[in-house]
Amino acid sequence: MGFGRQVFEFLKAASVAHAQWDMEVSTSILKNRKKLLFLLVLALPILAVSFVEASDFIGSKTAYGPAFYTTQIFLVSIAVGLAAGLITGCIGAGGGFIITPALMAAGVKGILAVGTDLFHIFAKAIMGTAVHKKLGNVSVKLAVAFLVGSGAGTFVGGAINKGLYNTDPLLSEFFISTIYAVLLGFLGFYALIDYIVASRKDSGGDAHGGSHGGPAGTTGMALKLQNLNIAPMITFDEDFVPGGKRISGWIVAAGGMIVGILAALMGVGGGFVTFPMFVYVFGVSSMTTVGTDILQIIFTAGLGAIAQYAIYGYVFYTLAMGMLLGSLLGIQVGALTTKVVKGIHIRGFYAMSIIAGFINRVATLPKKFVELEYINMSKDLVNAIEYVGNIVFWIVVAIFGAWVIGKFIVNIGALRQEG
Repeated sequence: MGFGRQVFEFLKAASVAHAQWDMEVSTSILKNRKKLLFLLVLALPILAVSFVEASDFIGSKTAYGPAFYTTQIFLVSIAVGLAAGLITGCIGAGGGFIITPALMAAGVKGILAVGTDLFHIFAKAIMGTAVHKKLGNVSVKLAVAFLVGSGAGTFVGGAINKGLYNTDPLLSEFFISTIYAVLLGFLGFYALIDYIVASRKDSGGDAHGGSHGGPAGTTGMALKLQNLNIAPMITFDEDFVPGGKRISGWIVAAGGMIVGILAALMGVGGGFVTFPMFVYVFGVSSMTTVGTDILQIIFTAGLGAIAQYAIYGYVFYTLAMGMLLGSLLGIQVGALTTKVVKGIHIRGFYAMSIIAGFINRVATLPKKFVELEYINMSKDLVNAIEYVGNIVFWIVVAIFGAWVIGKFIVNIGALRQEG
């Protein structure tokens, strides 16, 4: 189980790093009146459009964005953003992983869910990231090599998603659901084991699942990669190590390509693996990684969202705005709630939320197999399996949301005094 454990720790660190970024940019938006006003100005016309009949919307039901539109789905998008924000703020990880599955569970096509999630991350990055505060820690050469790779990766990932959708929309749905089922299943069950072990030890642990900074020293893998002398070599971390460290630009670009492909395939911005990749795999210091990650998220999410999805009509702007509004509130409430709840409870809800997403996506697969004519099963049976998966997912999300908001309201007096 050694390798599996290492992968879990890598993905968990990725999830934590992405949540940390999400919390920072959301706080930055909420503390800036100009940004909030700009957000409201954007929201009003989109909100007005969201309440017109589908037949009045440009393109109507023949358009990709939105497809089979209903007013209620805008409210669902706010709920999805709120739930993801609560998970991100309270647990410190995992919120970004449920957005695309939640949108698909609400009836949004997979390719639309991916494109919309990616656009929502891009919009949040542009509005909330205080780039000027951290650019001093960016290694320009490292950033350029990585962004060249991630840019190419977004075209590869986007081409895969669009190619599958153009071949057969059902194939696209099946592919996206399978990716999320594998990722969420792996993360969820390892997290559940962690929770059970921690419960037996009666240890609350760290509410946010551990350090955000990665290992103190350079890992063995990073040392091996840095010793590969393949031109062009890039020098970085000169401010932290005498003479700096060196790594091949090709290795950095390859890592960037992986991030770009994942971003375009899953709609999570790619930032969720950049931090642990830089620290664990490349051996870059946490300070340099943070600055470079800011640029990476803006560039990768922007290029993927616009060049691979928006221009082809695969971005649902109304949903993106709803998710942004919901997540801003959810993250703040969730972050405050961590001050009045036990860490062990938070770890349990992390495992529950991720496993609920896994169940939801797995429950859709039998129906997709039947529709693709890979297997022969009763339509009533596969519909029932999918329905149960949806119910389980929304019940878990609702219970978690009610629990966090309830804890927040009950303890609001204590939180005010502490603040």
